Amino acid sequence: MPNEVLQRPQLRRGDLLARRLVGGHRTPLGSEGGLLVLFLVGILTLGLAVVRWPDDVPISLLFPVVVVAGLVLRPGPLLWVYGLGFVTVLFWMPVSGISYSRSALLALSLLAVMALMVFAARSRSLIGTRGFGSDRMFAELRDRIALVGRLPDLPDGWGAWSCIRSAHGEHFSGDFVVAHLSPSGYRLEIVLVDVSGKGTRAGTRSLLLSGALGGLLGAVPSADFLRAANDYLLRQGWEEGFATAVHLDLDLRTGEYSIANAGHPFPALYTSGRARWNLLDGARGPLLGVVPGASFPRQSGRLDRGDALLLYSDGIIEARGRDLVDGIDRMLGIAARSVLGDANVARDVCESARSGEDDDRAALAVRRL
Repeated sequence: MPNEVLQRPQLRRGDLLARRLVGGHRTPLGSEGGLLVLFLVGILTLGLAVVRWPDDVPISLLFPVVVVAGLVLRPGPLLWVYGLGFVTVLFWMPVSGISYSRSALLALSLLAVMALMVFAARSRSLIGTRGFGSDRMFAELRDRIALVGRLPDLPDGWGAWSCIRSAHGEHFSGDFVVAHLSPSGYRLEIVLVDVSGKGTRAGTRSLLLSGALGGLLGAVPSADFLRAANDYLLRQGWEEGFATAVHLDLDLRTGEYSIANAGHPFPALYTSGRARWNLLDGARGPLLGVVPGASFPRQSGRLDRGDALLLYSDGIIEARGRDLVDGIDRMLGIAARSVLGDANVARDVCESARSGEDDDRAALAVRRL
């Protein structure tokens, strides 16, 4: 499938107004001070109404006001609004005409909603957004990772498959793939990376690293790629700044390949003549982001018709309390059945990973058909 160009749809006037209210865009009434005054006046008016006409104006009208204020205000102004809202409830309780226990439960429910919205507002303030702006931003970043990792269309006689699953079904993964096909269409470079950590915590680092590696791939000689990636990670100074990676450079005309490994599980080679998988357990370099000036030796080979290469992350073969050798044997057995049945090898080994939902897992397979 060719790469798709993502385009921003045209917004109708109503959609634009909604975005400004919940997305943090400034309007004459959408500035912080204007919104604060608007909510304070609104709650004060509502408070006078529920105290004056408790049978006709329900106190439950406060709840949507509390939720909307939590979406568009920062924590500081939000506390002023919630303070006035809670004072309104205290004045309402004696005139509500309901039992003290019921009115107290309502007040506690309102407090719980307020606390939840303050927590959400503080979380959004860390990245400087209001409303649903942060959600949209991370969704776009997630989609960009998927776009960078999309495998290009290969010439006739070649097939490639990839599969990435995050821990516990989260939408961000510490494992990712970046691929690049040369303008001539005959040189394919792929890197599979496993960032330290898993799930959302590792996903934030993989967002940054995938963009950097996507810029390096195809722009520097394959022999220098992992060295450049290592230098980049060292400059970041992350506390958990290491990653493992395996880099494949494949000539689609001759089938000749070279692989460099940075602390990653050994790739597997399928030889159709013997109908078996073997690990390419040659020399490998250290983790990325740990050793300055590290070197990453490459091992070379050739894919003939029917041969395949399998790259994978440690989530495929590792599991707590299980032997690593057993995990590798299990993966190779699944890959053997899959390739003999002309199935999607990457998907099959990824979905049957030893770690299950407890770890990020990724697999990529390239085969000469």
